[in-house]
Amino acid sequence: MEGRYSLVERVAALLADEQGTLRKEAPYRVALCYPSPYHVGMSSLGYQAMYREIHEHPGATAERAFLPDDVEAYRRTRTPLFTFESKAPVSSFHMLAFSVAYELEMTGLFSMLELSGIPLLKEERDERHPLVVAGGPLTFSNPDPLEPFVDVLVQGEADDLIHVLLEAAASMEKDALLAHLAGVPGFRVAGRGGKRYHVAKATDSRLPARSAIITPHTELRSMFLIEPERGCSRGCHYCVMRRTTNGGMRTVPPERVLSLIPEHAKRVGLVGAAVTDHPRIVELLRTLVDSGREVGVSSLRADRLTQELVDQLRRGGATNLTVAADGASQRMRDLVDRKHSEEQIIRAAHFAKTAGMRQLKVYNVVGLPLEEDADVDELARFITELSKILPVALGVAPFVAKRNTPLDGAPFAGIREVEGRLERLRKGLKGRAEVRPTSARWAWVEYMLAQCGPEAGLAAMDAWKAGGSFAAFKRAFQERDCQPFIARRVEDGRRRPTEWPRVENVAPPYV
Repeated sequence: MEGRYSLVERVAALLADEQGTLRKEAPYRVALCYPSPYHVGMSSLGYQAMYREIHEHPGATAERAFLPDDVEAYRRTRTPLFTFESKAPVSSFHMLAFSVAYELEMTGLFSMLELSGIPLLKEERDERHPLVVAGGPLTFSNPDPLEPFVDVLVQGEADDLIHVLLEAAASMEKDALLAHLAGVPGFRVAGRGGKRYHVAKATDSRLPARSAIITPHTELRSMFLIEPERGCSRGCHYCVMRRTTNGGMRTVPPERVLSLIPEHAKRVGLVGAAVTDHPRIVELLRTLVDSGREVGVSSLRADRLTQELVDQLRRGGATNLTVAADGASQRMRDLVDRKHSEEQIIRAAHFAKTAGMRQLKVYNVVGLPLEEDADVDELARFITELSKILPVALGVAPFVAKRNTPLDGAPFAGIREVEGRLERLRKGLKGRAEVRPTSARWAWVEYMLAQCGPEAGLAAMDAWKAGGSFAAFKRAFQERDCQPFIARRVEDGRRRPTEWPRVENVAPPYV
């Protein structure tokens, strides 16, 4: 049986393999929490950026805590959740700051609070307990389900707001602090005000976000992450980071990006919503590869790829080329304003083959409103065509409507319907391409959390307490009467906008 000592030893071993760990004594102590395991959290650029920003604040310090790989081992040994840097109990810190990336990480937040001995519901906490704060990518769309559990929501880009929060938190009692923050743009304090669905924008001087720590124990092994651009200038209807969010894309000059990469970083990841839309991306790639580094790039856009760009990626160590099609057919891509064609994706496959890559990874969605079987059949035909150029791995996710998009309020296609389309794809591509689908059931759970209010967060808590199975979530959503509603559907922005179906406050499809 694993004891407390081995849990501490496991953390110490991870810590020993890190480069760049920050340590600092300061009067105000923040436990920076990530509600997924270490290897996921340390791959998050936003999480690492907050770690750096808190350490740069003169009166504050941050130590990290993650959802343990083995939560039961902590429960069994009655080991309180502790931070990595000092092994201090998370409950001993002034603030717990959670970075939440997406809806299904809510259960990780519950587990971390439980392991810390902190009541889940904010109404059950008092002055003795730390301030519980949440921010992260989820706040760009719908943080409502987090409201019952956190004292403060930091909405949008937190690069500047974290300093405002720390300054106020270090000098005010809790009640006065909450009253103050409710009046500051970017903060939401449930029951006290604060603009809902506000997305704060960081000042350009804070860019680019970049890693503080390099570790081999991540999804992106030993990679230094940095963003050459933030945001996106495109208008894809399903995307929270579309051009209407924070004024579109902001680019960082390659010279500044290069100046911030430490000498010891041998692998560099260029991260952002639209990295290949950066006007000097090839120049930046070439300089990095010429310096002897391996390079990875997120969010490759097929219509921006050239043979030179793909060649630089191959020189930088890439063996697979990954593109997103995001629409089963050209008709669906046109409807969601996804600006690329089959011809451009085929051209990208030829670039990859010429560069000597081994595989093409294509990401797609099924279950968009107005989608038909014929669209899915077109996807199977197209992937078959691609597979004649290069082996293809097709990642398929069921569509989940998000707030602050033109598809906000769109219905979920239905679990049976999505599973039927995935099976249709599998049959159509059998022996031709590898199909990697994500669960239709858990996509529906994500949809309910993405489209409902605080009551969905309470339902998630009920389901977590009942074991966290799909059946538990389904039952909890029914018992809490969770119903998707239209919050803020932003405009399409085209002369001939697509008229998407919407849920008009009717009971959800409990299927």
